[in-house]
Amino acid sequence: MDIEFLRQECLRLPGTREDMPFGDSTLVLKVSDKMFALISLDQFPPSMNLKCEPLRAIELRERYASIIPGYHMNKKHWNTLQFNGELSVDLVRELIRHSYDLVVQGLPKNRQEALRSK
Repeated sequence: MDIEFLRQECLRLPGTREDMPFGDSTLVLKVSDKMFALISLDQFPPSMNLKCEPLRAIELRERYASIIPGYHMNKKHWNTLQFNGELSVDLVRELIRHSYDLVVQGLPKNRQEALRSK
């Protein structure tokens, strides 16, 4: 998986926009100004931080060596995915969507409804 694939998977979700608030080495994907994904642009292979429900985060870390506690993030709620060939495309898509959904669930109801109508 490359950076452009990860970027496009995030951008296809309703209301998503990209930003670079931490400099030119980290691409941040947001929904309604809330981060749900961070992609490192200066690492090979690439890595990505995604929000995750805490119990699921632990389960994923135990199951996959390439999923570790979120680098520079709250380790209870964020995972870092390292793309070294272990993770399937379907799993990555599912985890991107899971992160997005967690952020959307935390938004006010009117913002949630606006995103559903897109």
